[in-house]
Amino acid sequence: MEISDKLLCLFSAEISEEDDRYVVEVPKREIDTGAVEADDTYRVALISRTDSEPADTNESSTASRPSGEPQPPVEAGELRYVEIEDIGKQGDGIARVERGYVIIVPGADVGERVKIEVSEVKSNFAVGEIIEDDL
Repeated sequence: MEISDKLLCLFSAEISEEDDRYVVEVPKREIDTGAVEADDTYRVALISRTDSEPADTNESSTASRPSGEPQPPVEAGELRYVEIEDIGKQGDGIARVERGYVIIVPGADVGERVKIEVSEVKSNFAVGEIIEDDL
């Protein structure tokens, strides 16, 4: 499958029926991070989930977490635009997203706005690899 360089965000969602239309909800985090703007028009691609794929890609990581504990605001494989706010002890870029959740971005510098792919998700931080820099 070919993915456009113009891809702004990627997420899973259900389609609901409301009166004479169908609705795909955009997660609030996509608006909060500035990937998309409310009240703008976008092209949307729908990719069917096959029966062999789990409905919840975070199923294995959430099974061991208490249900009352907040879930990380990112998922492995997710594409995000982030701004590097700090440098960690190892020299990696540090970005913060919803609720102050930390994403470590190796090779990034303070002040850079980069497009990343989340490669690893833990309960208190994630790691993202740079796909595009200086946006």
